[in-house]
Amino acid sequence: MDFSTIDATTWATIWATISLVIFIGIMIYFGLPKMITKMLDARIAQIETDLAEAKRLREEAEALLVDYENKRVAAEGEAAGIVTAAQEEAKRLAEEANVALTDLIARRTKSVQDKIAQAEAQALGEVRARAADLTVEAARIVLSQQMASKGDDLVSKAIKDVGTQLN
Repeated sequence: MDFSTIDATTWATIWATISLVIFIGIMIYFGLPKMITKMLDARIAQIETDLAEAKRLREEAEALLVDYENKRVAAEGEAAGIVTAAQEEAKRLAEEANVALTDLIARRTKSVQDKIAQAEAQALGEVRARAADLTVEAARIVLSQQMASKGDDLVSKAIKDVGTQLN
């Protein structure tokens, strides 16, 4: 092989190749592939740990989601129960108020009717008393007029009647 026919570009390529092989040899001698492998293994282990942690966190989040969903359903059920109880309580209170109002109206009506009846009785008593007073006065007037004209006859007749009734 004749080295004189090789041009400068070829010589540069040859020396670059030899330098590369020497560089790779030095790298292997000082354990660069082992260091790179260790770094890659450490990175792989870190990624696996991160994935496991992410999986655990996801499972934990799903469990929390299920738990909160159950709590939400329970809370909705409890809220519905509270609303139903409140509606029933409102109906009961309305019915009680209605009954109380009806009783109050009945009591007030009876009270008013009693007062009216009492007023009527009082008025009737006053009318009767006034009528009795007028009757007594009229009888007194009539008797005083009759006593003046028929007084002696009436006294003698009364004495006879008393005599016959006593025997």
